[in-house]
Amino acid sequence: MKTNEISKKKVVFLMFGFFIIFLYCCKNNKEEYTDTPVSGKINIAVDETFQPIADSEVKVFEGLYTYASINVNYTTEKQAFDYLLKDSVRFIIASRKLNDVENKYFKEKKFFPKETKIAVDAIALIVNSENTDSLITLEELKDILTGKICNWKQLSTSSKSQDLVLVFDNQSSSTVRVVSDSVCKGLKLSSKITALEKNKDVVNYVSNNKNAIGIIGVSWVSNHSDSSCLSFLDKVKVMAISSEKKADKDNSYKPFQYYLSNGQYPLVRNIYIINSEPRVGLASGFASFIASDKGQRVILKSGILPATRPVNIVKTRNDL
Repeated sequence: MKTNEISKKKVVFLMFGFFIIFLYCCKNNKEEYTDTPVSGKINIAVDETFQPIADSEVKVFEGLYTYASINVNYTTEKQAFDYLLKDSVRFIIASRKLNDVENKYFKEKKFFPKETKIAVDAIALIVNSENTDSLITLEELKDILTGKICNWKQLSTSSKSQDLVLVFDNQSSSTVRVVSDSVCKGLKLSSKITALEKNKDVVNYVSNNKNAIGIIGVSWVSNHSDSSCLSFLDKVKVMAISSEKKADKDNSYKPFQYYLSNGQYPLVRNIYIINSEPRVGLASGFASFIASDKGQRVILKSGILPATRPVNIVKTRNDL
């Protein structure tokens, strides 16, 4: 009888212990996952080049889903991927997919991030609004990037002889990587290139320096008050680029949506969402929203091309 009583007490004790563990696990899960696809709080990292686009998407999303809060860390592309790999964030917006090393890392962790193309972006070349030189070839751009051209007189005999200053947003930015890969094709960049901090710094620098050329994401100079997306900010002038040996008005194109869609503007790149969230939470909800019709309309208004929504592109007269 005593043995039976002891056995019963052990069973009760074990059941009580399992119950405590169950409650603890439930509590931990509740604390770890408090968000849903349309509510809660998350931190994400975004390539600063795409800030105007991300700002607009977050504003519309939070306006629709008032219980959702998305904290955006605008940083360099390199830093955004570092955050993702360290699991500091589980959602980033960048201009490339995961590379082989990054994919291998996630597979070893039994994580399988989702990559979603959301837009086609353009890299714009900007000059001071008083600069009369608004045409350039890809070959000339390569020579500027590699240091062969360092004076405006080398671009045009009608230009004044003055040093040409090329300005990027940041040494670790995606614009540096894309232009280096697509234009220079492995050639070393000139040590005279100036790197600032952010895209808005590039716009401000060029607007105050007549001898500068800035390289930035086109959404930073798109005129968002223009519903037709056929104009840029007045404080700078956007250059037209030609893939031919000599640039003229007939073979040079500005980064308007029409020329992005038909491939005539040469400096384009894709924009991706990379979501490593292991469940369907707020990160997944926000990613789905950006890829949806409403989210793609936001991208269309930003002056670049949405990836998942058919659009009617308007051809514009190429004013140079």
